Amino acid sequence: MLSAAMHAHRAVLPASRGVSLLSRAGSRCLATATATGTGASGASTSASDDAITITLPDHSFEGYLVEPPSLEFHTTKGQLLQMYKDMVIIRRMEMACDALYKAKKIRGFCHLSVGQEAIAVGIENAITKLDSVITSYRCHGFTYMRGATVKAVLAELMGRRAGVSHGKGGSMHLYAPGFYGGNGIVGAQVPLGAGLAFAHQYKNEDACSFTLYGDGASNQGQVFESFNMAKLFNLPVVFCCENNKYGMGTAASRSSATTEYFKRGQYIPGIKVDGMNVLSIYQASKFAKDWCVSGKGPLVLEYETYRYGGHSMSDPGTTYRTREEIQNMRSKSDPIAGLKMHLIDLGIATEAEVKAYDKQARKHVDEQVELADACAPPEAKLSILFEDVYVKGTETPTLRGRISEDTWDFKKGGFANRD
Repeated sequence: MLSAAMHAHRAVLPASRGVSLLSRAGSRCLATATATGTGASGASTSASDDAITITLPDHSFEGYLVEPPSLEFHTTKGQLLQMYKDMVIIRRMEMACDALYKAKKIRGFCHLSVGQEAIAVGIENAITKLDSVITSYRCHGFTYMRGATVKAVLAELMGRRAGVSHGKGGSMHLYAPGFYGGNGIVGAQVPLGAGLAFAHQYKNEDACSFTLYGDGASNQGQVFESFNMAKLFNLPVVFCCENNKYGMGTAASRSSATTEYFKRGQYIPGIKVDGMNVLSIYQASKFAKDWCVSGKGPLVLEYETYRYGGHSMSDPGTTYRTREEIQNMRSKSDPIAGLKMHLIDLGIATEAEVKAYDKQARKHVDEQVELADACAPPEAKLSILFEDVYVKGTETPTLRGRISEDTWDFKKGGFANRD
């Protein structure tokens, strides 16, 4: 991917290259970088192991009661490539959801995150599987990044047994190891996220909870109650506001007296992050985790991002904003296009290689769609309704129903008071 000659020298973007990146990927120059491609013996290493120093643009962060993260950090070329591939997979998956919904294979609610892919990818690269993540209903990308397959996500959306919630949850109720949803009630996941942080603290784990909510949920009373409890108990929780500018069809400026969501914690420090730059998200998220696990308590992050589509599949997304606004964001701030140009301009990947990644992602998602569509729905039997009430092996003898005849007997696998 990178020639041997490139491995051993500074790969800093010269001024002319910086202008090129700016004009092609929009008004956000993702970073400059220094590549170090030789091991201890001086021999050239593979591209995936090559160390690289990233320097983010000055506008990447803004701090409140805390010094923002450093604009310079170290990563590898392999990690940058994987971030790109993951964002492309998530976007293709969301586009598949769009098509399946329009084909009436996905029913009910469906909220897509096209334009916001960098947040799930940036966070996941900054944390470990021991950390907890919980979010609202725009959750498909997070489920994938936490370990679910594209097939399992799509199967759930289509109500198939092979889905991550066995076809019983749908778009707003996706789960994976260390991922607690996908929650359909606006803002209700925020106190749950504080509870996850309490569990990490109680068990003395070197972990924290990333608790995500939208700008539309930011005015909920339970958000501020969670802030208060987290500060009182010094909980290792990162409150993450995904500010995509619109709560349903209402602009943030029309619903919030102040749109500086990173300052909403009052007594909790906060950081505003460029949410269209996966590298800024990665660096801020890594900083936030280190902050929390070091015993400094909670932190508020505001990821300033943008959704290209409507609030949900039932919202065309153009009645409260112009098509020009959407196109301007796509052309100037797209997180995938920005990282793509960054990879090319740094010589980490060629144009042809990036196109090959895109083609592989499209092929993979198409295959996963076919597999998910071929999966069977849940069987029409009553026991399925009771199988997820308790962790298997911890059930009570019976689960009381609305009336005596509705009481379920787990050992019997049927109603306790019916023949």
